[in-house]
Amino acid sequence: MRKEEKVKPSFKALIPFLVFIAVYLGSGIILQAQGVEMAFYQFPAPVAVSCGVLAAFFLIKGSIDEKFDIFVKGCGNSNIIIMCVIYLLAGAFASVCQQMGGVDSTVNLGLTYIPSQFIVIGIFLISGFISTATGTSVGCIAAIGPIAVAVAEKTGASLPLVMACVLGGAMLGDNLSIISDTTIASTRTQGCDMKDKFRINFYLSLVPAIITIILLFVFGKPEVPTTIQAYDFNLVKVLPYLFVLVLAVAGMNVFLVLTGGIFLAGAIGMYYGDLTILTFVKSIYTGFTNMTDIFLLSLLTGGLAEMVTHAGGIEALLVAVQKFIKDKKSAEIGIGVLVALTDIAVANNTVAIIINGPVAKKLCYRYKVDPRRSAAILSTVSSILQGFLPYGAQMLILTSFTNGKVSPMQVMPLVWFCQLLLISTLLSTFIPFANKLIVRDPWNFSSEMPESKIKNIGSESIQN
Repeated sequence: MRKEEKVKPSFKALIPFLVFIAVYLGSGIILQAQGVEMAFYQFPAPVAVSCGVLAAFFLIKGSIDEKFDIFVKGCGNSNIIIMCVIYLLAGAFASVCQQMGGVDSTVNLGLTYIPSQFIVIGIFLISGFISTATGTSVGCIAAIGPIAVAVAEKTGASLPLVMACVLGGAMLGDNLSIISDTTIASTRTQGCDMKDKFRINFYLSLVPAIITIILLFVFGKPEVPTTIQAYDFNLVKVLPYLFVLVLAVAGMNVFLVLTGGIFLAGAIGMYYGDLTILTFVKSIYTGFTNMTDIFLLSLLTGGLAEMVTHAGGIEALLVAVQKFIKDKKSAEIGIGVLVALTDIAVANNTVAIIINGPVAKKLCYRYKVDPRRSAAILSTVSSILQGFLPYGAQMLILTSFTNGKVSPMQVMPLVWFCQLLLISTLLSTFIPFANKLIVRDPWNFSSEMPESKIKNIGSESIQN
């Protein structure tokens, strides 16, 4: 048997990643200076990562055929393919539910029964549920934002605070949801089950959510108590969200859960006349196409990561990071810092997770960090930063609904949930209150795993 070749660290191999970040971030800065709306989202991310791929072909040693084989191997990594298929199903589920009125019914149900003195708390909770059920913070903000602005104007509630409630709830749900792209990316790159990551995230988020509700109860009461009007809703149309949420948390295969949710939503839509067979299948396809950006981004980033890993870039990054990492606790903090810095650079939490996934996986095995814990850190920290970024899609879309009345800088200090979640996540490293699952069912690390095997983690398939 041929001895496995040791990968040599090479900081030069990291240049393609830097090219990707520079193109993506640089274009956003330039467009922002020109006053372009949603500046950091005008340059398509898949094209930006393609620039990094081209740089890798120029900089990494080997023949064109060899480099292309490595690139295709990364694109075809089983975790990447599984991730992409889940994206498609999640997109189809969200699209069908939207078409048959599920989002509207869920929002209107909450607004109808929440007393006006608790409406600010209600907006936070509704946003959290919508985002958890649909798996998209941006979609949640798009659905809740206009209603929240109207509610604030009618009740006299603080508009910046109401906007912060929508944003905090959206990031709460995006982090918890088992069909969000952050959950899909973090669990697939770390090789763990979605339900396990959900349980850890739940304990991390519970106390911050409760404290946020208490703060909103004290500081969020409307100046003018007003009876909120009754909105039209259909309780049956909420069922697909509950179906997906309950079965996924119970541990059922995510492909079966999402497929079942799609057909349940379709059946409800056809029963009430919101869908026909033709519009149902078109909604599914629309959901697929809505995921084109993240699908291509994941595929191309997988190929780029494989090329960078093969050339020693990931190993070089590990060498640099390990200068500051001495044990399990510092490894967890290191994972959080890496994904936070990347999210600040690219303003996309899913991209940040995909880029740092292989590094985090290696740190897990080297310092015995449970991969379920690592997945939770990747998802949580990137979601926290994404909720704070004044140039992130979530903040930009949210503040656009106020027609200039509220700026991102007014909203940021009031996103109490994200601030508290950051504290909770840091504390959990030193006081492992969120590790009940890990203590009860510890990860099976092999004490005999050789260093050469650890070096290949992240570039090979990690089966659940």
